[in-house]
Amino acid sequence: MPREFQRGHKARISDLTAGTDLYVGVQISAPGLTFDISCFGLDADERLSDDRYFIFFNQPKSPEESIQLLGAQAGDTESFRVTLDRIPPQIQKLSFTATIDGAGQMSQIGPGYLRIVAGGEEVARYSFNGSEFTTERAVMLGDFYLKDVWRFAAVGQGFDGGLEALLKNFGGEVLEEETPAAPQQSQQQPQSGGAAPGFAPPAFATPAAPVPAPAPAPAPAPQGFAPPQGATPPPAPAPSLHAQPTIVAPMTPPGGTQVPPPPAPPAPYGGPQPPHRPHPGQATAPPPPGYGQQPTAPPGYGQQPTAPPGYGQQPTAPPGYGQQPPYGQVPGQQPAPAAYGAPQGMPQGAASQGPGVAAALQQFRETPTGQRWTQQNKKLVRVDLGIGGQPVLARQGSMVLYQGKVDFSYKGAGFAGRIVGNATGQEMQLMRCTGQGQVFLAENSTMLHPIELQGDGICVSAENVLAFDESLQYEVRRIEGHGIPGGALFTMQFTGVGTIVVKTHGTPVVLPVTPTTFADCNAVVAWSSAAQVVVSSQVRMRRNAYPGDTGESVNLQFRGAPGNFIVVQPYEV
Repeated sequence: MPREFQRGHKARISDLTAGTDLYVGVQISAPGLTFDISCFGLDADERLSDDRYFIFFNQPKSPEESIQLLGAQAGDTESFRVTLDRIPPQIQKLSFTATIDGAGQMSQIGPGYLRIVAGGEEVARYSFNGSEFTTERAVMLGDFYLKDVWRFAAVGQGFDGGLEALLKNFGGEVLEEETPAAPQQSQQQPQSGGAAPGFAPPAFATPAAPVPAPAPAPAPAPQGFAPPQGATPPPAPAPSLHAQPTIVAPMTPPGGTQVPPPPAPPAPYGGPQPPHRPHPGQATAPPPPGYGQQPTAPPGYGQQPTAPPGYGQQPTAPPGYGQQPPYGQVPGQQPAPAAYGAPQGMPQGAASQGPGVAAALQQFRETPTGQRWTQQNKKLVRVDLGIGGQPVLARQGSMVLYQGKVDFSYKGAGFAGRIVGNATGQEMQLMRCTGQGQVFLAENSTMLHPIELQGDGICVSAENVLAFDESLQYEVRRIEGHGIPGGALFTMQFTGVGTIVVKTHGTPVVLPVTPTTFADCNAVVAWSSAAQVVVSSQVRMRRNAYPGDTGESVNLQFRGAPGNFIVVQPYEV
């Protein structure tokens, strides 16, 4: 039986299958709508830094063929082959997306899914339907992401802006559509990138004119990662309705005309002048005698000319007016038309983004990733309550901003919990966050570290916990000590599946546990729950009799099998 995923659920791919040659199938449909299903190969910053890893109908495979578009087959609207061990190290995430080609909304779709097949057997499935969306026109269905090992996440987050908003989210742009004659020529060109594997049906429509082909080669044997045999084949795909292929590239004006470079700044008076270029539509005249030499500047050249008597009011001077005009332009003459492609009504040179409020704040913009927990910067974290559908418990007063419909309520520990918290010092004053929205959390400018638990556990002091998923189980754990009369320390142990946000003062360091690992109990932040911890006291009666103690009297000694760790901050509480 395949493992069923819901939106926001994650798992290691190694827990689903031992194979690395995977088949990814997507089924999505709606009456009267056409969908484009693509795969984005993103870098560590979740940006499309190499457009060769944007796999779609016009680019069906990556350079090393670790990601291949296979086409519709076995009941899937679109399918991919992903070979994880061949993906280059600069690609850290694969995002599988679906966009509507034309008008429509994702709320109109019927039941669909994204499934993973390995060795001919379906191992995972994320099911969705239109009730999960509203006005979105593009949606991120699922991700393969590298976090020490390859993992899978069911995302299900969309964009109202469609493909253009999706590309901008990943750092790309969309070309403006050209004249209608261009798509007819491009459809007759042969597809590049090689043919799909022999077991997959053609991924594209048959060309209108027959193309001579060489003698057919013997068909290869079916691959082991293909979907199970016997599935009902889908109907033949409709011809592509795209007017022009979408390409990640700089903007180009309609008609295919290249945008001319902006005019060079005028040279200082007395310096070499650029070659003269006529304006569009201006007749080319032979150069006057002595052309190329610097003419003698008339008196007052470069200053504001005096308006003739009775000549109306002085028009508003454009930006830069009063500086040295370009060669061939007399003071007072109307400037040349703005460069082609600049918005109408804007002065020439204003098309390019200059300094301003938007440019200054660009580096601080929100970081959307489609994940439930997103670290905005080192000291601010965002949680999307709509992903996963479960509440979040956070430290009281840690909310700095929220968007959407979010309810905050007091989370009490109960009478027994207050007794235990007061006795052990591990009491947490929490609030419960529920609803459909995003909550931004921070506290006292401390550094935040979201830690994802997948059935394992971690021990962390209550003082260092900022927030965590309500699905996690937590309890107070006692650390036995010796050398201190009745001495013992306490910590909180978190287990289960979910995310916990740990805060530290400064950048922490993570060290493996060895038989000789000791840490100051005031500096240690967290450690793996499988590690054995005891209090190691350096108290000696003779030492107490003299002044000048080292201040390192009580330490924690860690023991455990290889794979255990501790986290220490450069700060003592």
